[in-house]
Amino acid sequence: MAQIARPRVGVPRLEREILVLVSSGRARSRKEIADSLGIAPSTVSQRVQAMLASGALEETGEGASSGGRRPRALRVPGSTGYLGVVGVGGTHARFGVLRHGGGLDTTTEVAIAIADGPEPVLTQVTGALRELADTMPDGGRLLGVGISLPGPVDVSRRALDSPSRMPGWSGFDVGTWLEDALGVPVVVENDANAMAVGEHFGHARRTRHSVSVKAGSAIGAGILVDDRLYRGAGGGAGDITHTRVPAGGDTPCTCGNRGCLETVASGAHLVRLLREQGYDVAATADVLRLVRDADPVATTLARTAGRHLGEVLCTVVNFFNPGAVYLGGALSTLEPFVSAIRSQIYEGAHPLTTRDLVIAPSALGADANLVGVGRLLEDTLVPHALATAPEGTR
Repeated sequence: MAQIARPRVGVPRLEREILVLVSSGRARSRKEIADSLGIAPSTVSQRVQAMLASGALEETGEGASSGGRRPRALRVPGSTGYLGVVGVGGTHARFGVLRHGGGLDTTTEVAIAIADGPEPVLTQVTGALRELADTMPDGGRLLGVGISLPGPVDVSRRALDSPSRMPGWSGFDVGTWLEDALGVPVVVENDANAMAVGEHFGHARRTRHSVSVKAGSAIGAGILVDDRLYRGAGGGAGDITHTRVPAGGDTPCTCGNRGCLETVASGAHLVRLLREQGYDVAATADVLRLVRDADPVATTLARTAGRHLGEVLCTVVNFFNPGAVYLGGALSTLEPFVSAIRSQIYEGAHPLTTRDLVIAPSALGADANLVGVGRLLEDTLVPHALATAPEGTR
């Protein structure tokens, strides 16, 4: 049976940092490790030698030479360590294992009810992570856990901050609860931010500045500037869902305000409109089915919702001038919805901001959150890597 190790006790911090750097592909030699961590090569060499002797690392082939003798390449044996990643939604949670250069190894989903509150849901999360651990090869060690949640997250407290439709979650210390249960470092992030990180690094055509939009039952967005997640002064950057729009009128929003974008462009809004017209729908998935079956009413409503979202994104594109806008979430799988967004942006944004703009669907789909929160977890497990991060992006 694979074991859930407790790195803060059983694995020294430097060893954990080296394992994460090598397993993620960020460093393949002693020199690259020393450069990434900003510590003396002799210290790295001594620790790597001990890890080679213990089997935590192994040498394979030769790495690239920067002059002189070619260095031996380092790798993490398949059973040495891995990262657990979790994406929590309103009705389900998706789990994965990151290893072998940062690729997703195993994924699974379990049904949850976010409204049950944090402890029942997190108990399910820990149980599912332990089951995943049992599927890993003998000697596998869980080095850390990253979890994304569908609400505003205070990353310093690792807690949700006044989320909608999540009774009991506000202020609950998710990070400490999971660390106490699993004994490994934990990163907690908003789902749109996690998706944005995953999408930003997941596309073949790379840009340094991007906006990723998650359009499902609700709407969220994440921003990357110079390849780093930007959270803003108070952690609210990208929260376009509560932007007031004329089409919203006086419609109450889940945030307590009125006329927010969520009230005219979300999956929850489409469900409400269709039910008012006599359709037997209960969730966003029912809306997707109707649009894909070319139902005229559902298709028109989806196109209108896309137009409202596109109007807000037009302002975002003009103001931020990103290189790419990535569209994720369930609604972004609908052609009428996406076409309306594209049309609004290209018609309304300044030509300088759209000349080279890429508007693309999700490259990772349901795995974007997992890949993104895994990358953020790696950065946390290797704190030296963030030493030069610009203020506001940590």
